[in-house]
Amino acid sequence: MSLDGAGRASAAAARYYGTSDVDAFYDTVWGGEDIHTGVYTHPHEPVAVASRRTVELAATKVADSLGPGSRVLDLGSGYGGPARYLASTFGCRVVALNISEAQNERHRRTNAERGLDAQIEVVTGSFQDIPCPDGHFDVVWSQEAFCHSGDREGLLAEAARVLTPQGHLVFTDLMAADNAPPKALRDVIARLEVDDFATPAFYRQQLTDLGLTSIDFDDRSDQMLTHYLRLTEETQQRARELTDLISPAYLEGLLNNLPLWVEACRQGLTSWGIFHCRRP
Repeated sequence: MSLDGAGRASAAAARYYGTSDVDAFYDTVWGGEDIHTGVYTHPHEPVAVASRRTVELAATKVADSLGPGSRVLDLGSGYGGPARYLASTFGCRVVALNISEAQNERHRRTNAERGLDAQIEVVTGSFQDIPCPDGHFDVVWSQEAFCHSGDREGLLAEAARVLTPQGHLVFTDLMAADNAPPKALRDVIARLEVDDFATPAFYRQQLTDLGLTSIDFDDRSDQMLTHYLRLTEETQQRARELTDLISPAYLEGLLNNLPLWVEACRQGLTSWGIFHCRRP
């Protein structure tokens, strides 16, 4: 049976995040906790520190709806760093929906080690078909996951569906700049096994069409250059260590691909930041 665009993208994401090479890269270079773009205070700050700052900044935008008894859905939850931060800081309950069972197994182990397994439910599945009822969550949260969707319109509709009235949607994503030529990032994003990126204008329009309100984009695109410079530096400096953890072919691919990200950021072809809006 052939897969539609969303199905193919979901299969690609599961394949990508399920490989030992990808797992070792994110664990070693990215810190294995918050695997997304960071907000940096200086050019040489550790990637893990800057990535955690992004979580903290996003959380400030929805803090008025977080507390004991509140319910959060984390779409594409990865290793669970944001879910653990939200649960431990605000006392909320989190459903972490993620397509990679390998990541989810690690997520569950870490939650148990930190005494958070009663607050965080880790579910293996696709965010294209959220297995939860309408109006169930006070906050829907996601970081750098929507770029893996083959049907972003459907994904956003699903996210809006499960929000309570006045509930928050907050997410970050890797995006193409609004003025980037079509296919300008094709070679850059090939490593992620995705066909294209959305743009900030696309997300604004889709959120508006869904009837969501108070739409805000905290544009932090300037952070992408620092972030990919740091990733490139760390990967190059730790290449010998990485040869014991990942395959030579994957390491070579990283060393060739990460500089493409740096150049794309320098050319202003990329965009990144924090979207925040509410359901009426």
